[in-house]
Amino acid sequence: MKTKIFLVGSLLTAGIALTSCSDDFLDQKNTTSPNQETFFDSDEAIDKAMYPLYNYVWQSFNDKAYYGMGDGRANNLTAQYSDYIYPYTNFNETSLSPGLSDAWGSLYSVVAQSNNTINNILTYSTSAVSEEAKTRGVAEARFMRGVAYWYIASLWGNAIIYTRTSDLVNNYVVPANPRADVMEFAIRDLEYAAAYLPATSPESGRINKYSAYGMLSRVYLSMAGLTTEGQYDGNNVATDFNRGTRNTYYLELARKAAMKVINESDFKLMTNYGDLFKIENNNCQEDMFQLQWNQGSTDAIGWGCNQTITAYFGWSTMVTDGTNWGGATYASYDLFTEYENNDLRKHESVAWYGEYYPDMYTKGGGYTYGVTENAGSQGANIKKYVVGTHDDNGVSYKQSSGINTHMLRLAEVYLNLAEAILGNNASTTDATALYYFNEVRKRAGLNAKTSLTYEDLRHERRMELAFEGQYWYDLVRRAYYKQQEVVNYVNNQNRNASYYDSSTHEYKLSEDYVAPGKGVATATEKNLLLPFSDTDQNRNPYLKSDANGNIQTVPYEFGEREVSEESLFN
Repeated sequence: MKTKIFLVGSLLTAGIALTSCSDDFLDQKNTTSPNQETFFDSDEAIDKAMYPLYNYVWQSFNDKAYYGMGDGRANNLTAQYSDYIYPYTNFNETSLSPGLSDAWGSLYSVVAQSNNTINNILTYSTSAVSEEAKTRGVAEARFMRGVAYWYIASLWGNAIIYTRTSDLVNNYVVPANPRADVMEFAIRDLEYAAAYLPATSPESGRINKYSAYGMLSRVYLSMAGLTTEGQYDGNNVATDFNRGTRNTYYLELARKAAMKVINESDFKLMTNYGDLFKIENNNCQEDMFQLQWNQGSTDAIGWGCNQTITAYFGWSTMVTDGTNWGGATYASYDLFTEYENNDLRKHESVAWYGEYYPDMYTKGGGYTYGVTENAGSQGANIKKYVVGTHDDNGVSYKQSSGINTHMLRLAEVYLNLAEAILGNNASTTDATALYYFNEVRKRAGLNAKTSLTYEDLRHERRMELAFEGQYWYDLVRRAYYKQQEVVNYVNNQNRNASYYDSSTHEYKLSEDYVAPGKGVATATEKNLLLPFSDTDQNRNPYLKSDANGNIQTVPYEFGEREVSEESLFN
């Protein structure tokens, strides 16, 4: 375990002042004593302990792994000169690849800080702290830990589960736990959060119980592919990854979780898709979980609570303050051409020749891609998370744009519901599935479907959530039960393709392109999981694989279930 993942633990008890990135969330100063033994002396102190869980601990993940793994590996974006993306796009990553150890460490930062928060609340809360506040605080931290473990299980499979960070400080050489156990651990954390978080968020930007139900609708779909039938008991792990069917028990739980959100929560779709990606709409009615980034220059707010994605996607100083590394980061050819005609989401997600953006370069009357300045030479640039400069919005600074990161939106829950109802069928005409699926399409300006297939769902999820770090996990989830199909799919993508003709301003595949793309290896089932980094293997030899590519694992010892299915869904 890397030592650096524990550094953020000090944030919990530090006397930090956080500047707001919404009207009220984080807009407080912590005046409590910076001693963990005396910090938890009020319900307000419990709330303050939550704040780093929404930004600092996720910063490294957000900086690169969020889109590099979620979109780059899935071929939603092409970045042939960015070494934190192209090894994963090209399927030739090794244990020495840049960014690998950082991705692992960034997610364990979330785990470590969540553990610290939970244990400190339980250990050091004084009698002045209400039981309600303690339970809510533990539930909020367990939500974060559960989400982190879902990512870890999805990317690496086997992983180390632990609940006390201090236990690993002096003994981090421990065997990993099997993937299904890691997913089960994530589920139990999220179920606890669903049971004990309040129905209404205590502050703008903080999660509530329906955020947990929404996340469960995603994670249950993953568990449906990893198990055969019934509730997970350690003995029903799926071993045939081409069996073609999923565990109907978890498909039904995914359906129930999504319906809880739909029937009981106050979340609603935004009317206009593009409004989701405006700074003024941080924490909007559709967002169920966002990473909360402070607004201001890094000189003023420091490093760690600033939004950096914009700097990696922005292609010029006309659209991004100061630093912009996105000039050679493009939407992939496959994604660009998969958009249906008249799909309103394309304009908001991808910038291509002739597209006009009135809220960027406002002092010049707006920004027309390819006209205001030259278009990208290889393809269409990424528009999502590119929000203009400080002159345009009064908020953004160099490497600190101020827009929050989307982690879970209601639109995804609608699509999760449709997938759960489709289940193991080739198609469905179920009225509920169609209604919520078509609500997503209707907003995009597209015609309604009269029946649904997996291909419809795959396409819709890709278009709706492009550059929101989800598509690779969609493919991984499919590979739990249709592995060869997914391997064939990624091997038939056009990766690293150039597709812009500057003489005609047409977007078409370059004549000299040869599939599968320059530097791209043929993917196998092994590429569905990432290797452990060389750094982490050296720190913990249990992470080193044998001649067959397997590592030693030990079952995690679960206690009794804290939350029953009946209590969750009745």
